[in-house]
Amino acid sequence: MELYSGLVIRSTGGQNSVKLDNTDRVIECSIRGKIRLKGIRSTNPIVVGDHVKVQIEENAEQGVIVSIDERRNYIIRRSINLSKESHILASNIDQVFLVATISEPTTTLMFIDRVLITAEAYSIPAKIIFNKVDLCTGPLLDKLAEYVTTYEEIGYKCLITSSTKGIGIEELNAEMSNKISMFTGHSGVGKSSLINTIEPGLTLKVGAISDAHSQGKHTTTFASMLELNNGGYVVDTPGIRAFGLLEIDREELSHYFPEIFAKSDNCKFHNCSHIHEPGCKVIEAVENGEIPFSRYDNYATIYLDKDDEKYRTDDYA
Repeated sequence: MELYSGLVIRSTGGQNSVKLDNTDRVIECSIRGKIRLKGIRSTNPIVVGDHVKVQIEENAEQGVIVSIDERRNYIIRRSINLSKESHILASNIDQVFLVATISEPTTTLMFIDRVLITAEAYSIPAKIIFNKVDLCTGPLLDKLAEYVTTYEEIGYKCLITSSTKGIGIEELNAEMSNKISMFTGHSGVGKSSLINTIEPGLTLKVGAISDAHSQGKHTTTFASMLELNNGGYVVDTPGIRAFGLLEIDREELSHYFPEIFAKSDNCKFHNCSHIHEPGCKVIEAVENGEIPFSRYDNYATIYLDKDDEKYRTDDYA
């Protein structure tokens, strides 16, 4: 029995597709039972992006994953299984693209900030794609410009795209070249359409917008890592309704708002919550327009509601 190293490119629960290193060979693998007993506090012990060791018998068509290499990073969402703490979406990724839309469906600033916080917490560079800009006219264009200004001034790269009109696709392709990228955001914002435009041969299933609820219908039911002609990979995941901020203490929340954290060293009190204390330089910066009010307002809402079950389940849409 041979031992190989490989990269998990698709995971559907008990079965995983592993691309063996230094080869184009992809083999289907089950998981050795004892891996589940190593105290992994998530619903899924293996995720796309994992580097694993696989045992394969000679001439066999399937293998067994016997160990997982240490993860460089990972990103999570709250699990729908209440007996577990989290569901890991992907690991060892170079960047996460948050795909947002101004309308059809509407992506709220609260949702954007919660995704950015999670990316900051796990040291994954985040970029924002404002998609479907061809649908933006009049006041919606003003809102788009406001959103882009808000996040670019903080330091997040923003891309403006339309898969139907071909807007921003060349720039997006360059950003993804030779990197492992993850797309996330609400269902219906056009994640699969953008990926299809970058790599037409993938022909990912695209969902329609529900007229009744103005939300996308979930079309991706499992995570997969797709190889691109530009030398990169893209991780495609199910749309996310609630991006729960797990494993983040209230006292650490300000660390994941870069513009708030930058001002916090100058606060009068070392343990300032930036909510009510006198001599708070963060509040002063908000009043002076140095920190966007929307960002501070979302910080305060999350800080005050951190232990509220509503905070964990609402998508603030």
